[in-house]
Amino acid sequence: MDHGKVCVTGASGFLASWLIKRLLLSGYHVVGTVRDPGNDTKLTHLWNLQGAKERLRLVKAELTEEGSFDDAIMGCAGVFHTASPVLGHINDPTEEIIKPAVNGTLNVLRSCKKNPSLRRVVLTSSSSTIRVKEKFDSNIPLDESSWSSVELCEKLKIWYVMSKTMAEKTAWEFCNENGINLVTVMPSFVVGPSLPPTLCSTASDILGLLQGETERFKRHGRLGYVHIDDVARCHILVYEHEEAEGRYICSSTVINNDELVSILSTMYPTLTIPKRFEQLERPYYQFNTRKIESLGFKFKSIQEMFADCVTSLVEQGHLSLS
Repeated sequence: MDHGKVCVTGASGFLASWLIKRLLLSGYHVVGTVRDPGNDTKLTHLWNLQGAKERLRLVKAELTEEGSFDDAIMGCAGVFHTASPVLGHINDPTEEIIKPAVNGTLNVLRSCKKNPSLRRVVLTSSSSTIRVKEKFDSNIPLDESSWSSVELCEKLKIWYVMSKTMAEKTAWEFCNENGINLVTVMPSFVVGPSLPPTLCSTASDILGLLQGETERFKRHGRLGYVHIDDVARCHILVYEHEEAEGRYICSSTVINNDELVSILSTMYPTLTIPKRFEQLERPYYQFNTRKIESLGFKFKSIQEMFADCVTSLVEQGHLSLS
C-alpha cells in the first residue's frame, strides 16, 4: 500500500532509523536527511532495510544551515523532525546545544512552510520537557499540560532538557503563527535494539549499567522507560490519526534505579549489574499516558524492551552473556 511521501530528519540516528524501518514497512516513500549521504559506514544499516532500495532517498541537510531542508521537504505530505544536537562534552551550552536545537527546528519548519503539499509535522520532543519543575503534586501523574521550567533547567545546568523544552516551545509558536499542523511526541528514556552500528548515548548508558557501571544511571534517578519500536509506532499513529492534536507523552513504565536493577538482575543473573544505587534526591513522579492510549496504543513492558535491547547488544558484539 502506498502511503505517500514523508521526510525524516536526522535519518541515521537511533530513533530515526527505527522510524524509517517502520515507515518503509508500512509502504511510505521516505526522504531522509543526513549530514553526508556518501558516508556508507553510517548509512549501510538504512540501505539494508526492507523497501529501502525502492522507496528511500537520502539527501544532505545541516541543522544549522538556512534553507538546507527545502529540497528534502518539498512535495512531502508529512515531516518527522527527529534530528537534535548530539550530546557530548559541552563547553559552551548556548552555542553547542541550545542554539542548534532551537534554530535547527526553526530551519526545518521554515522549509515546511514553503511546501504546499504538507499535511502534518510530527516533532520528537522529550518527556523531560514536562517534569523539571520547582513544584508539582507527586500524587497526580504528570500529563501533557505540564512544562519544564527553563529557568530551573539553567540553574541545574541540564542543557539537554533546556534545549528540548525551548525547541518545542519555539515550534508551537512558529506553527501556530503560520498555520502548520503540528503534533509533538515526548518519549521517556528509549530502550531497544540499535539499528546503527555505533551506539548512541542512551544505548551506551544501558550497556554501561549492564556491565556494572553506576555513574551515568545515578544521574538519571527515577526515570520513565519506553521501547524504541513503541516510539516509532507512536510517531506514525499520531501522524495518521486525523484527530490527533497537541502533545503526546510516550512512556511505558516509570521506576527508580533500584527497581530497575532488581528486574534486570533477575533477567540476567550472569551480568555484573549493580545491586543498588546511592539515592539522589529526585522528586517522585508518574506519567499519565491516557491521551496516546485513547488512540488505541498499548505499550510494551520494561522486560520486553530490555530483552530486545540485550539481544541486540549481544548480536552486535557489544555484550557477552556468558
